[in-house]
Amino acid sequence: MHFGSAAMMRVCDPMLPALARDFGVTTGQAASTISAYAIAYGLLQFFFGPAGDRWGKRRVIGFAALATVAGNLLALVAPTLEVLVLARVLSGAAAAGIIALVLAWIGDTVPYAERQVVLARFLTASLTGMMAGQWAAGVLTEHVGWRAVFALLVLLLGTGGTIIILDRALRSEGRAGGASRSHLRAIADVLSVPWARAMLAFVAVEGALAFGAVAFLPAFLAHSYGLSLSTAAAIVVLYGLGGLGYAFAARWLVPRLGETGVALAGGVALALAWTALALGTHWAMALPAAALAGLGFYSLHGLMQTHATQMVPALRGTAVSLFAATMFIGIASGVAVAGRVVDHLGYRPLFAACAGGLLVLALLFAWRLRARARAAAHTPS
Repeated sequence: MHFGSAAMMRVCDPMLPALARDFGVTTGQAASTISAYAIAYGLLQFFFGPAGDRWGKRRVIGFAALATVAGNLLALVAPTLEVLVLARVLSGAAAAGIIALVLAWIGDTVPYAERQVVLARFLTASLTGMMAGQWAAGVLTEHVGWRAVFALLVLLLGTGGTIIILDRALRSEGRAGGASRSHLRAIADVLSVPWARAMLAFVAVEGALAFGAVAFLPAFLAHSYGLSLSTAAAIVVLYGLGGLGYAFAARWLVPRLGETGVALAGGVALALAWTALALGTHWAMALPAAALAGLGFYSLHGLMQTHATQMVPALRGTAVSLFAATMFIGIASGVAVAGRVVDHLGYRPLFAACAGGLLVLALLFAWRLRARARAAAHTPS
């Protein structure tokens, strides 16, 4: 299920040149299909997180998947960019009830010492979905038309949601410990924890910088080097392959480098990758750069994600959903600002700014992790 949700998240990236052409708008304006999805996805986390704690995470996931069908059907027939943006809002709002609650369910069932590895496996499925979504969107947009992408999503998410809802195991799914709290009280309780507030700030900035850059990578490759949409989308798939590299290496990477080392390595990889894309003069540079950017991002984000599942264990659904909410609000803001930068300054200044910002973010996050580790070491057991 999270495979389909992850695929739906990134399908508009390789479509941007085609959407700009078909609707007579700029690439930055077409990117509103990405930012609108992210805004809706982020805001609805405030509902789905407490809902998962109250009514059962798997049950909410199933109904959320079915609800995405409405948005994708509207996108399939959208006559204008405004209608397509509305469709992406509906899709993003419904999809908010899937991935974050899957993460919270993992947090409920897997001990923290083993969670990094399990989340890396979860990341494998999510990344496969993103890569498949980006690649399929590029191919279908070029050879069939972008509407075919949304038809495929209707089939994929509708089938997955139906299977979950019909699962008999849902009848015995119990309520979590946070069931008695109201939505607002649950959110307030999470926000009262200082480390939770810090984590939310970190992930909001990470989402703005990382996705503000990667959302425009296919359009940059097509515009700057004359690559076809399917070729540009295939290159961007390397971003996901870099993430898979982290997922497979997480079992030995974290014990050897430590959490601080992983955060620093991720930030350095991101800075090098986006700097290379900003300064490169040949499209072939994008091949290693995209893979390195994916490795760096998922090293940093995977670590943040693991800490998010432990921010407030008693309200894990709410806490992880707030983490996702702030990330996607950051993504929406980042893509919106990035669109203006692209329209007025071009792609390369955007990539350079994101390179520097992500390095600073990683340094600050590593510093906070080290401070927490020292404080824990001096705390009596």
